Amino acid sequence: MAAPKLSLLASLSSPPKFHFHWTRILCGNPTHSSLFLRNATTITKINKKKKKQRNGKGGIVTAKPESLAEKLKKRTRSDREFDKEQAMVYGGTATHVPVMLGEVLEVFSSFSSSSSSSPLRSFVDCTLGAAGHSSAIIQAHPELELYVGMDVDPIAHEKAQARIRSLCGDSSHLKAHTFMRNFKNIKSVLREVDEELLSSGVDGILMDLGMSSMQVNNAERGFSVLANGPLDMRMDPQASLTAEDILNSWPDTEVGRILREYGEESNWRSLQNKIVKARLFGGLHSTGELVDLIRKTTPRTRGGRQGWIKTATRAFQALRIAVNDELKTLEDSLYACFDCLTPGGRLAVISFHSLEDRIVKQTFLDIINSNGEDESGEGGGKDLRNIRNDNDEKEAWIKQMVQGWNGTILTKRPITPSEEEERLNRRSRSAKLRVIQKG
Repeated sequence: MAAPKLSLLASLSSPPKFHFHWTRILCGNPTHSSLFLRNATTITKINKKKKKQRNGKGGIVTAKPESLAEKLKKRTRSDREFDKEQAMVYGGTATHVPVMLGEVLEVFSSFSSSSSSSPLRSFVDCTLGAAGHSSAIIQAHPELELYVGMDVDPIAHEKAQARIRSLCGDSSHLKAHTFMRNFKNIKSVLREVDEELLSSGVDGILMDLGMSSMQVNNAERGFSVLANGPLDMRMDPQASLTAEDILNSWPDTEVGRILREYGEESNWRSLQNKIVKARLFGGLHSTGELVDLIRKTTPRTRGGRQGWIKTATRAFQALRIAVNDELKTLEDSLYACFDCLTPGGRLAVISFHSLEDRIVKQTFLDIINSNGEDESGEGGGKDLRNIRNDNDEKEAWIKQMVQGWNGTILTKRPITPSEEEERLNRRSRSAKLRVIQKG
């Protein structure tokens, strides 16, 4: 937090051109000020965790960019046959298909198929969406006694709630609960269901971090690059900060950092300057205005129409992450979810872009080896053990594991969709599944 504060004081001692924007952030809305500082801290933290290595003289040597062939070699593509009919049954609509459904079912199937473990008695879906994954889990596990579903989006929650109720209507032993809450509140939600759950734990937890079609296809939510609407981008409509606030009020340096770090956009500086210049003419107030600005800013040599669409997609992603404080929320929630597992319980996370996956990977490593690290956070890696799964035929999806003090990462490398699923569902292409099991 020290660096952002020093930068802030330095800027205030010499009033910038848009000094009133600083005043609005620091004095006008305490919530926005808190989120601004949290985002600045998160950006700094992500920078420190990038792939860099120090040489013997103390200099920094940046790792060379991986080639496409190297990236593909590192992937652990699912070898499970894609069941299109199953995906459509639980998808609800042709445009909303639950990603890696078969793989998710496989992760939690061992609870009922393995004689060495208990049946899946309790399950939490932290990101309900259209309840595709949840519906499949409930029907695949008749032994399930407790189900809890959460989603901060009121429309998604309402539709999912009706679907879950219809599935559980005839069940006498399954208790189902749905909450319109963010997954960062998992502990308070479980406490509300049953005080003993925090001590006994739950068997399985799923986090699907992807955007649902209901959100993307609704222009009024401001998530779509191709549909004009307000610059909103709030997952929780009750939250105060919007993308419009960031674009028109946040310091120009922070806008640039968001585009660079959250969107991983190489053309961030030019975009930052254009956004700040637009403030002199009334600012940006719709997704159409932002897309038009990006289209005019993106060089024609960068892929034509596809070039500016990709740039716009990255910019929208960056703003959405900042508006919803997604990266810090994700990191905190991973720790909270792991705490809520029973011994032997599993947490499965599906991410859709590199920043999310990087946080999931690093947090999982920190979780399983927290007892083995010194105060500087170094040296703990020597206690980790890499294990190949060559014997367990019931869980053939597990290729390589990483075992630590507090649990085991069952996916040393993330599982990615099968080629068939990627071909039939383009939105699954960037999905990565990681699984951790509590010790």
